[in-house]
Amino acid sequence: MNYKNIIPALMITGAIAVMTPSCSSKVPDATVKTNAEAVVTPGVAVEVKDGVVTLSGNVNNDADKASAEAAVKNLDKKSGVKSVVNNIAVTPPPPPPASVTTTLDAATQQKVMDGIKDIKGVTVTFTADKAVLTGEVSKADRMKIMQMLAAAKVKSDVSQLMDKK
Repeated sequence: MNYKNIIPALMITGAIAVMTPSCSSKVPDATVKTNAEAVVTPGVAVEVKDGVVTLSGNVNNDADKASAEAAVKNLDKKSGVKSVVNNIAVTPPPPPPASVTTTLDAATQQKVMDGIKDIKGVTVTFTADKAVLTGEVSKADRMKIMQMLAAAKVKSDVSQLMDKK
């Protein structure tokens, strides 16, 4: 055997083994969690398993969701974050308040009739949930009618309301 070739090979192998970081330098999940929790917004929960950070909870918009993920991804390499799973839900905005009357009571019907009483050639009939207007009107009168219906918050059918020529 040629010891001259084996000795340098053993020395190189030993040097590599000493310089390679061992698995014991892994950042504990509890530390990774603390690091991640420090940079996310309140309401976002953080779970960590083997350096994989999972974000969950609710935020108001997509920008907040993306911001939380980016904040965790931007932690320095020593923080122990390997990857990020973003399970944050965006809470939808509440529905707008009802703005249109669904049944036309006598007072609402009277508002509509009062609104068109000075406009010649227009008649109105009422169904359960809307005012149906018929006749011929000028563009200016059509605008007044539409504004009045909107102000009264009434559904309407103006398909039979024709423009004067």
